[in-house]
Amino acid sequence: MQDLSTLIDRGGYVMIPLFVISVISITLILERFWFWFLGGGRGSLSTLNKLNTCFRKSEDESARKLVKKDSSLHGEIAKALLEDGVSDAVAMGAVEMQRPRIDRFMVALSTIITAAPLLGILGTVIGIIQSFKLLGSQELLTDPTDVAGGIAAALLTTAFGLIIALVTLFPYMLFRGWSSRAIGRIEVMIAAAQQGASK
Repeated sequence: MQDLSTLIDRGGYVMIPLFVISVISITLILERFWFWFLGGGRGSLSTLNKLNTCFRKSEDESARKLVKKDSSLHGEIAKALLEDGVSDAVAMGAVEMQRPRIDRFMVALSTIITAAPLLGILGTVIGIIQSFKLLGSQELLTDPTDVAGGIAAALLTTAFGLIIALVTLFPYMLFRGWSSRAIGRIEVMIAAAQQGASK
């Protein structure tokens, strides 16, 4: 707690929202990693390949056995296709039902990437204004390090904001890549189901 209060004293009160944003960012990143690795986001490629084969061959019973206990994105969409048919309307509805799971917190992460550096710059501008006020209030500047130290402390918020943005950016791009890949695999599965149904 002492280190936190020292950083707030050095960087100003803008450090408080920056700390809050950093905690939120780490929490959301951990949640997204949990979803993609343990929460059924990526699913099993071997199961997906078997499922596509079953759909192409119109082996609905085998497909039902494969997805009976599958809570992944592919499993949930496959269940909808097996229960309601493989029309375009059903397929689109099933994908849209899963989209909140795929895109969850992505807007928040994107906002953090944009807002953190801006907050940091705001803190720096406030700190520089205060340093110039100190400079203007003294007829004779006895210790220039007072002003230099104030500007250095003000730059602390910009540095912290940029660190938050960078730490958030790389996982965000990773999650976007996984989302695009998941949507692509879902489209392949839907095409396989429609191909099997047309036979």
